[in-house]
Amino acid sequence: MLREFYDDFPLYETVRDMILDGAKRGGDKRQFIWEGKKGTQFEKTFNEVYEDECKIGAYMRSLGIVKGMKVAILSENCYMWNAIYYAIAVNGSVVVPMDARLTGEEIAGEFLDCECDAVFYSKDNEEKINTVKSTAGMTIKWYFPIDEMDEILEKGAAADKKYLDEYLDTTVTPDDLVCIVYTSGTTGKTKGVMLSNRNIASDVTASLHAITGKNGIGFLPLNHTYAWVTGLFASLIRSEWGYICTNIRHVYNDIKKYKPYQFAAVPMVVEMIYHNIIATAKRNGSYDELMSGIEMSRNFMLSGYDARREIFHEIHESLGGNLNYILCGGAHLNPEIEEFMHDIGIQIITGYGLTECSPCITCSRRYNYRLGSVGLVLDCNEVKINDPDDEGVGEIYVKGQNVMLGYYNDEQATKSVFDGEWFKTGDLGYIDREGYLFFKGRIKNLIILSNGKNVSPEEIEDKLYELEYVKEVLVYDSNEKIYAEFYLDRDKFPDCETQLEADIEKINKSLAEFKRIQKILIRDTEFPKTTTLKIIRKYNK
Repeated sequence: MLREFYDDFPLYETVRDMILDGAKRGGDKRQFIWEGKKGTQFEKTFNEVYEDECKIGAYMRSLGIVKGMKVAILSENCYMWNAIYYAIAVNGSVVVPMDARLTGEEIAGEFLDCECDAVFYSKDNEEKINTVKSTAGMTIKWYFPIDEMDEILEKGAAADKKYLDEYLDTTVTPDDLVCIVYTSGTTGKTKGVMLSNRNIASDVTASLHAITGKNGIGFLPLNHTYAWVTGLFASLIRSEWGYICTNIRHVYNDIKKYKPYQFAAVPMVVEMIYHNIIATAKRNGSYDELMSGIEMSRNFMLSGYDARREIFHEIHESLGGNLNYILCGGAHLNPEIEEFMHDIGIQIITGYGLTECSPCITCSRRYNYRLGSVGLVLDCNEVKINDPDDEGVGEIYVKGQNVMLGYYNDEQATKSVFDGEWFKTGDLGYIDREGYLFFKGRIKNLIILSNGKNVSPEEIEDKLYELEYVKEVLVYDSNEKIYAEFYLDRDKFPDCETQLEADIEKINKSLAEFKRIQKILIRDTEFPKTTTLKIIRKYNK
């Protein structure tokens, strides 16, 4: 089996061990950088972060918050989000990371579902917390405003030493529950995914053994597990600093300013970078030069000489100058965009995973990858294709140390997603002879026509995203017709609606007759999305 192994750090068994050992290894090196509301820059070293989490932990202990109690975080990305998570986990309590984009009623429902005991919340979510407080049967006893954390830190520092000792002496085992993550999926009712210390620690360790990296920038929402592997815990294990981006709208400026070596993103962000590069080249009259440069770089690569950063120096400078690779997951990425980014010298490390698997299952390697695949299986789990068809495509099954304990208080839902010890992902894919996994779409998304033909909407969407004026697109079926619904860039391309009809006609000719688009819809606003920027799909069947 193809394999790349980076860095010699311990095989952690608990999140607590990762946090405490990471603080010790990092010491006086800086861990986090962020900007305040007025643009003031702040920094914290590993030691300073450790001191903050100890104060939070001692304060929680002084109030009677002990191992096993459930403590939620309801906030946008900020420095304190990280420190609070670390403190809850080291305390042996259960972290409940909340989606700050939910309504007060939805948040209250999830708190009741998991029988939450305490919550740290930001000022922006104060109104939602008022809804939570007025909800009948609410279990939360302690409410901690994050905007008043200075006072909490002072109280933690002044607490009796026995509380700090209790906090630091807590016994945590690999099988202990460390978090309940409510899925912000694109369909259906959210469920509380129970992840153990072993689940997360094994997945983080395996993921960071498979990739290498230096300083990064984090803009993925911290309530999502993907942000934990690539930021929250990566900084601890690698002893490298990261910039906390608190507003995704500023991500381009943040990349230029903080010059990351790498960052994690969902495909929509990679697509945005790609389209910006293409649009800039066309606007500057350098598009033909860009294409010639790609051809030149490919020829150099064939001869063993990598001149990509030299040829595309201006593009690299526009992205900070240091960017080597982007960790991309959370949805399907168009292989042609992946190839373009590789051609200009930015490696896309594609991966595949689910919250239920902590979340990473596979990822590409720096030197072992296949364009279009989602990489090789990580050491912490096994993957098989169940009931493959003639082309080897079937449902992706997973088993291993990273697979969840189950859904909280939902035995029936838990049973429905397991086939013996194998977790049924609900995704379609195949594995080639060298072990690369290729994602072929969600079973729930699959369009099943009355003639028995199956159509993967992701396959058609890939082709439509190649149109430079398409910002977002969703393919689905209604009354036996395949619809394509678009959000277009009318500002840059005022004639795009007229052009779209001609382009659809061309694309349809490249598709099998049963896959062809029969109805076009244009929308005036972006599609509604999850916090990880995945479009929420509609089912009009």
